[in-house]
Amino acid sequence: MKTALWGIVMFAAVLLAESLYPLPGLDPRVFQTAYILLGSCCTAASFAIFSQGWLLFSHKLSRYRLYTAALFLCVAVLDLLQMLSLMGMPLIGSAMNDNDALWLSLISRLLLTAGIFCIYSLKDFMVNVAHKSFVLTVTMVATAAAAAAFIAWGRMLPPLLVDGGMGPAVKYAVFFTALTALGGIASIVYRGRKERAPSLLIIIRALIYTAIGQGMILSAGSMYEINYLLGSLGAAMSYYLMLKGVYRLTIEDPFREQQRMEAKMNYLAFHDDLTGLPNKRRLTERLDKVMKAQDNGTTGVVVFNINRFKNINDSLGHQAGDRLLQQVGDRLKRNTLPKEEVFSMGGDEFALIMPELGDVESAIKRIRGLMQLFEEPLTIDDGDYHITLCAGLALYPEDGDTAEQLIQNADTAVHHAKDYGIDVRHFVPSMQRKAKERLKLENDLRKALERREFYLEYQPLVSLENCEIVGMEALLRWRHPKRGNVSPQEFIPLAEESGLIVQLGEWVLRTACKQNKTWQDAGYKPICVSINLSMRQFLQPHLADRIGQILQEIGLEPKYVELEITESMTFDKETAFEQLRRLKELGVFISIDDFGTGYSSLHYLKSMPIDRLKIDRSFVNEVMSDHNDAAIVSTITSMAHHLQLKVTAEGVENEEQLHFLREQRCHEGQGYYFSKPVPPADFEKTFLLH
Repeated sequence: MKTALWGIVMFAAVLLAESLYPLPGLDPRVFQTAYILLGSCCTAASFAIFSQGWLLFSHKLSRYRLYTAALFLCVAVLDLLQMLSLMGMPLIGSAMNDNDALWLSLISRLLLTAGIFCIYSLKDFMVNVAHKSFVLTVTMVATAAAAAAFIAWGRMLPPLLVDGGMGPAVKYAVFFTALTALGGIASIVYRGRKERAPSLLIIIRALIYTAIGQGMILSAGSMYEINYLLGSLGAAMSYYLMLKGVYRLTIEDPFREQQRMEAKMNYLAFHDDLTGLPNKRRLTERLDKVMKAQDNGTTGVVVFNINRFKNINDSLGHQAGDRLLQQVGDRLKRNTLPKEEVFSMGGDEFALIMPELGDVESAIKRIRGLMQLFEEPLTIDDGDYHITLCAGLALYPEDGDTAEQLIQNADTAVHHAKDYGIDVRHFVPSMQRKAKERLKLENDLRKALERREFYLEYQPLVSLENCEIVGMEALLRWRHPKRGNVSPQEFIPLAEESGLIVQLGEWVLRTACKQNKTWQDAGYKPICVSINLSMRQFLQPHLADRIGQILQEIGLEPKYVELEITESMTFDKETAFEQLRRLKELGVFISIDDFGTGYSSLHYLKSMPIDRLKIDRSFVNEVMSDHNDAAIVSTITSMAHHLQLKVTAEGVENEEQLHFLREQRCHEGQGYYFSKPVPPADFEKTFLLH
């Protein structure tokens, strides 16, 4: 718009100046020299446009670039011939003259504007090398043929100069060229009414100068007037702007796009996409620089891990888990000291570089200060959630000589802290040995099912009213060929992490149901067998169908099976309720194990399709010495009676506990007072025969 306004102002100013102050006639040779100089500039600009569009970034050649380059190759040849005509250069035995120059000028301008109009009316897309070669061949052949034809038969064209002035044909041609330039502008601006490349604005300015130049020529009476000279100058300006626009299209924009893509790739390579924090690769690079710059001091790297993140992620969903990670990373970043840096390690782990540490005690104090930030809950989907972190610390130079080793040792320390329920651990070499043992144990776990190293033990469930056996719980055991019996507290978390728990859980279900069916077929009193479900099992969409299929294959009635879940499995209320509904339709019983240690909502508990609450052994253990535990057990028992649920106490170990639980009207008990878990043969002999 500015270009158009300036052009109109200039056009009006020239006409006004000519009418008020007529210029005396100048020597035609002065005009001729000016036209030759402008022609040289236009020829050079045309060839430069051709070269830029054709040669540079050929692997990103678009149809706009290719056709524009081909167009300006033709225009460059015509402008060269026009310049030679003005110089009176003899070609094929005869000298060219002003009439030839005017014809070439009209053809060149008309070809330029019509070409731009046609090219930018098309849809742009990338072209291949074969198409480029084809267009180059056709352009060169057509240009050479047109130039040869003009040189050979140009004398047959009608004269455009009449009595020293320009005839009507010139006026019509110039007017049509100006209209074509305006049409080219319209085709660029309004085609599809979509956002276009900013460099096309420069092409529009070039076409505006072309139209203004043609308007100046239209007002001139002959070639040797100031209006015609200004029109030629406007055309030269349009060439310059066209060169600038093609430069933007072919060099600057691709270069900037390449820079932008490289910057984006570099950012993605060194930053976590979810949290926006620098990633482990950047951590290694940055820690290496800090270590090299350290003279005598100590540098620490801390790895933080979110406790129970997997349960949160599985219960609330991955989107909520992602938002939780973002909030944790943001809270750590906002509370770092000036020289500290926070990084994302991927998953639920974050790292912190702590340069210039004094000693281990000060580092641990600082770490605990950061962990206290999470005493304030995080808000996710209008709900407040409390989380805790554990941390592992490794120091340079005592815990590692390289950045990779230091990070690995800090990661080993945090996993050791998580396994043992400790908030912060400083790395010691023995942790590495335990980590290797853990890895070996996981490998052995994968083979244990095939090698039949697992077996079940059964612990009786006793009615507290008459001490009769009313059920049993199936408990998984692993007899390692070299290590002997491996504690469930050791291998069950490994099975959860590796995903083997689903396959293992199905084996427990099938084996326990088979054993119960075998005892029923032997004539023993039918009792219910309780089987624990893991989080991964519970979240399987076709769990109910699979359990129903197994029971049908074995021939065991569903009423003799009780499935135990934990409170954490009910975080996602809709999913949990739907899964429990499907399981209840089978006819099995449902109990909540370790009740009181989670965060069950009493509002949902009253409508949840369950049959039993199992009070966690941690409350029963101190029920005679701790008034709070006694109050909790009494409250849970009373609540269960009001909700018409059965209540079972785990961990019953002595007569005093049994007496207290009977007073609270607890239905069943389970614990070492009655029996520890025993193999199937011992269970049959001790509890079923009698």
